[in-house]
Amino acid sequence: MSNNAEIEAGKILSLNETDLQKNILSFIDQLEGLDDYRLPQRAYHIIRLAVRDLILPPGKTILEREMAELLDMSRTPIREALVRLETEGVVQLVPRRGFIVEPIEKEDLKEIYEISEIMEGFAVAKAAKKIEERELEQLESLIDQQEEAIEQTDLRKWSILDDRFHHLIIEFAENKRLNAVIDIHADQLYRARLYTINQRPLPLQSIIEHKAIVACVKARDGNAARMVMQSHRKRARGEILKALEAMEQPQGSNQ
Repeated sequence: MSNNAEIEAGKILSLNETDLQKNILSFIDQLEGLDDYRLPQRAYHIIRLAVRDLILPPGKTILEREMAELLDMSRTPIREALVRLETEGVVQLVPRRGFIVEPIEKEDLKEIYEISEIMEGFAVAKAAKKIEERELEQLESLIDQQEEAIEQTDLRKWSILDDRFHHLIIEFAENKRLNAVIDIHADQLYRARLYTINQRPLPLQSIIEHKAIVACVKARDGNAARMVMQSHRKRARGEILKALEAMEQPQGSNQ
């Protein structure tokens, strides 16, 4: 089905008639530093993160007017934020109505993971050359917290910690341009991991691979760290794409 057909077929969510309003307001309360942004930036930040965290689910159409009322803004900063998000492939504007949250497409995700495998492999190799002991301790602490999250079957918490683990490695590479390139796609990867988390095996293999990555970095072996990271991302890509395919199958289908 084309995007236009999806828009016509999709149900328009009323923020006043669903639990979505409550969820968004609760989500906003958890965000920090919003007062530091101008209104268009604030609207952009809120909507982008709400899409990333599946508060605004894929494929749903939201009325621009109601979003403006919810965020206590005029429609102008909302429109500015949405235009920016459309250029980033996060939403699609619907003339005179609002916007539709872009679905998670397998082909797009495959391409993003291919980029991520290369970029994050490069990042961890650079990080291995300059990482400090306290930074290694941060990574090891995150792995410990991930293990606790799995024991508690708190997969959302695990996803947040997983995102933080990868973000720190990129940060430790100390390359702003590399960071900017990876950041372009980071939200899409996080959204896909969160969207499929309950359709995939418990992420025990990820814990093993994270430990292997840290061991390589600790040994200052950048080439080994690169290989393990790229293998880690490649395995995750296959797992997530398989989960998406299963989720797209009609219930009861054996195809």
